[in-house]
Amino acid sequence: QVHLVEAGGGLVQAGASLRLSCAASGRTFESYVMGWFRQAPGKEREFVAAISRTGGITSYGDSVKGRFTLSRDNAKNTLYLQMNSLKSEDTAVYYCAGGRGFRISEDRRGYDYWGQGTQVTVSS
Repeated sequence: QVHLVEAGGGLVQAGASLRLSCAASGRTFESYVMGWFRQAPGKEREFVAAISRTGGITSYGDSVKGRFTLSRDNAKNTLYLQMNSLKSEDTAVYYCAGGRGFRISEDRRGYDYWGQGTQVTVSS
């Protein structure tokens, strides 16, 4: 089992950047595929990005491609989401997720563990 804690959210203006981090407990972080999802008020949870166990494969949602970059540091048990050129529509609670599967997934059902979320608010 892994415990996930997100950090780095906040209030920024449109066009700014933020870096979210997700710290994982335990010594098996490298055993999990990792992902970020987000949920805006009144909307379903949306896929943002995912990364393979070694970090060699990434996938991004269409709305964030070219603006967000996902990476992981297995030595530090930490996942990072660099968010650039933020837009008001990026406003949401961002959730870190870990999955025991072998392949990254854009489906929330592919993840077994979830953090508590961090709020990102982008003002226009």
